[in-house]
Amino acid sequence: MTVYIDPPNWPGHGRMWSHLVSDVSYDELHDFAGHLGVPRRAFERDHYDIPSHRYAEVVAAGAVEVGSREVVRLLHGAGLRRRKGAARGPGPDTV
Repeated sequence: MTVYIDPPNWPGHGRMWSHLVSDVSYDELHDFAGHLGVPRRAFERDHYDIPSHRYAEVVAAGAVEVGSREVVRLLHGAGLRRRKGAARGPGPDTV
């Protein structure tokens, strides 16, 4: 299982955020996030938003650090990039 995270360079709600993605499947991504206790509500279209204070923890758990452009390339390459307005993902917040 390989998931990827970009640096926390994205501002929002008074803090900085990273994007956690998979280059294989949403199931892989949801499993990884679930093991870390990341709530399903943090999933947005095709990635999880991870606050900067959790970045090191996510990397220590096995996420590979990549640049923001690489995150987009990985999503497109895997066919997982969802345009705005697409569904947030399956199921209720079960995590």
